[in-house]
Amino acid sequence: MSIDIQATREREVAQLIVEALHLEQTAESIDPDAPLFGEGLGLDSIDALELALAISQAYGFELKSDDGRNRQIFASLRSLTAHIEANRTR
Repeated sequence: MSIDIQATREREVAQLIVEALHLEQTAESIDPDAPLFGEGLGLDSIDALELALAISQAYGFELKSDDGRNRQIFASLRSLTAHIEANRTR
């Protein structure tokens, strides 16, 4: 994937995060490499559930809570975007 396409996809997923979780920041302010949970964006487990639902609705595949890769998938905006691109059905 080219850098421009990757950046566009990351902004799209960042916007989904902002809208789904009603964050008070802009999609552009989310660092693609910063952690989504804890010290980074500060999301918690409830946010993860809401985000998984929004991703399911927007991209047509389900993120399962018992997937052992979730820590890696949700590590950052960049890793989440890569996972979405690899699994999306729409």
